[in-house]
Amino acid sequence: MTEKLFYQDSYTRDFQAEVIDCIKDGEYFYVVLNRTAFFPEGGGQYADTGYLNDVEVLDVQESEGVLYHKTEKPLEVGELVNGKIDWDLRFMKMQQHTGEHIVSGLITKRFGYQNVGFHLGSEDCTMDFNGDITREQLEEIEYSANRAVAQNLEIQVQYPTKEELEKISFRSKIEIEGQIRIVTIPQYDVCACCAPHVKRTGEIGLIKLTNVQRYKGGVRITMLCGFRALSDYKQKAASTRSISVMLSAPENEIVQAVSTMKENLSAWKTKAIQLQREVLKYQVEQIPKEENIVVFFEDELENEDARYLMNMVLEKGKSFCAVLRKKDCECFQYTMGSQCIDLRSFIKAMHEEFEGRGGGKPEMVQGSVNGKKDDLEKWILEKVRQNIHE
Repeated sequence: MTEKLFYQDSYTRDFQAEVIDCIKDGEYFYVVLNRTAFFPEGGGQYADTGYLNDVEVLDVQESEGVLYHKTEKPLEVGELVNGKIDWDLRFMKMQQHTGEHIVSGLITKRFGYQNVGFHLGSEDCTMDFNGDITREQLEEIEYSANRAVAQNLEIQVQYPTKEELEKISFRSKIEIEGQIRIVTIPQYDVCACCAPHVKRTGEIGLIKLTNVQRYKGGVRITMLCGFRALSDYKQKAASTRSISVMLSAPENEIVQAVSTMKENLSAWKTKAIQLQREVLKYQVEQIPKEENIVVFFEDELENEDARYLMNMVLEKGKSFCAVLRKKDCECFQYTMGSQCIDLRSFIKAMHEEFEGRGGGKPEMVQGSVNGKKDDLEKWILEKVRQNIHE
């Protein structure tokens, strides 16, 4: 069994230990110490990292009470080493995990929902609950959580006996065997938890609930605490300033400025569509009366405009119209319509010839083909004429 210093004091950053074992596994080594301050992966969060002497600890795993420190270099059995954890990383995780206790406790008390999933990732922290929470309710929970931070409450850790445990009402996501560690935040939460936490709620700093989304019949809440929340605010403040400059609008008026820009853009887009349709009408009017099979190559058209052009050609009484738009070097998206041939069998032959795919109705089809413009145009014209004459 490895002596777990993080349970004695979660603020232990440096320690000395003896190397008990060093196991080679592929290109890595797994070092076992008699004692360690490195918290292993578990409880929804990733492991501590740091150094043993000058050897970097990449990961820590626990198996049957023994902690294995993953390294790229070996350490001698019996050697005394100086351990040093990445304290900034550890403290950040302590902030997130303690913040999760407050938020989960508040949600359980108010709604009766259970925390059924927790993940402390490298970017944010997520909590899953088995019930629905609106964004308005989430804002209320966030405010209450930050009141808990402001109260600077002392966080209590206890290891109750079996008899004492029977008298304690606590949260737990899993069945726990052996000694249970209870973490209590007075007024807010009592939970069975093995992870390190801060000593007082004030050390959490800001608790920011950034998102809530439906997930597996309940909701998933995304949270940032402390320095992570500060970093997020810094990034968003910088984005706000940049947008303010680009729009030539005060920061507190950028929402209205964006709304006005969106309205103007929509108006210009409508105008552009109208002008585009006028150009397409002109193109259709220029088609010679004797030309019954029409093939357009129009790379700049959107899918909706391609259908509009095709329909106008057919309304002029033409037998067939194809509009092809270049997707990349030798790939074209097609929209085809006809009043006299079954296009489903037509494109089946075209797909075999030009490695294409697509489908539709007998009178209108869409898809893509691979080939050169001249080859495609020649093949389409020849095959359509054959089908019409048949």
